Amino acid sequence: MSEKRVQAPLKTGEKIMFIVAGAFVVLAAIAFVAMLFIQSGEEKPMFDMKTHFELSETGLRGSESFRLNGCTTCHRALRNGTNMGRTAELDGVGSRRSVTWLEDFLAKPEETYGAVTVDHGPSPKRADYVAKITPEIRHDIAVFLSELISEQGSSTARLPPDGRSDFIDAMVKTWAPADWKVKYHDVRQESKMQDSYTQVAKPEEEH
Repeated sequence: MSEKRVQAPLKTGEKIMFIVAGAFVVLAAIAFVAMLFIQSGEEKPMFDMKTHFELSETGLRGSESFRLNGCTTCHRALRNGTNMGRTAELDGVGSRRSVTWLEDFLAKPEETYGAVTVDHGPSPKRADYVAKITPEIRHDIAVFLSELISEQGSSTARLPPDGRSDFIDAMVKTWAPADWKVKYHDVRQESKMQDSYTQVAKPEEEH
């Protein structure tokens, strides 16, 4: 007969750890419910919308095709579709990709992306059918996606919010590898240069 294993009682430290972890979970749940309750009573949204769209006639057709072809099963756009994660969110994609790139990706995903993709590509990938729909529909969808624009500071935008963060600058200075300054550049400086160019160009354009 096999001996019955007796589970050792939890040590004091383990009990404290479980109690603290449980308290955090309960507090997080309470805070989430409170946020939903407060949000339901507010006339204005709690967070500023940083994405927008102005759909053309082609974009409207593409929006309909986007839904009818089941794209919302794996993606989210205009608050419709799945919440699977960051890569599934397409609001603002037009600020990062051109119509041509989007159209090429829908037709030849891995060749355009330059790497193996998760769902788009040859069978048996889930979205293999996208490359098989008519070029006209792919074009309409690409135009629709290109018209989903991000404002600066959005999580899907290329540029961060205006201004600087002393905390982030200190963290980068302290922890970033020394060769980062050679490999990468600060996009905030690029934004400032563009603003300076615009300000200088304006007086000339007015004449």
